[in-house]
Amino acid sequence: MSKKGQHVVPSADGWSVKKAGSARATSTHQTQAEAIAAATKIAQKTELYIHGRDGRIRERNSYCNDPIPPKG
Repeated sequence: MSKKGQHVVPSADGWSVKKAGSARATSTHQTQAEAIAAATKIAQKTELYIHGRDGRIRERNSYCNDPIPPKG
């Protein structure tokens, strides 16, 4: 896990929510949608990283103070 925040990752039991840098899962869910819902509740003022079945990050959501309009 590379950055601070919550990660939704595939696991042997379905999908897990893990805090960045933690080896243990915060929670485990049968579907990715359930895991995303749980991680969204936890990810206040941090980032949410959603991984695909291959383990690579496929989506990222920010729940912190983003500049408006975004730089870029």
